[in-house]
Amino acid sequence: MLYLAQVHKNEFLDQYQLRLLARQEDENIWVVITEEAFILLGKGNAMSEKLLVLVELSPAGEIEKLEEATNWVLYLIQTYLATGITPEFLQQEAERAEDWRQSLTLQNQDLARRSLELEARREQIQALEESMQQDKNGHQEQGEC
Repeated sequence: MLYLAQVHKNEFLDQYQLRLLARQEDENIWVVITEEAFILLGKGNAMSEKLLVLVELSPAGEIEKLEEATNWVLYLIQTYLATGITPEFLQQEAERAEDWRQSLTLQNQDLARRSLELEARREQIQALEESMQQDKNGHQEQGEC
């Protein structure tokens, strides 16, 4: 699983460690990790304090891949922030989509209701036509007698 982490020095162990800040849930969905979670890098792994990194962890919690997050952060800025996509904009778009969905649902319900009304009217007309046909046949039989 992919995580965004920050490098810290553990003075007690005299080692660097990663503080996990967020984890990737899906391609474009990340969740902030609110509790403090650390992974030791081991002796001999000297890194810059406070450096942001992307770390791929195995299911057992072992580091599979570690890289600086600079290019990833720049990509996020270019993709989302340079074009004016803000959390407020995304919220407004989500609200618009929900309003649109509700409107379509209401229109669909209205169409279904109208369809049922038309079917009922068609059945009434058909019943009237049959009744008129029977009356016509009844009058013709009376005229023949």
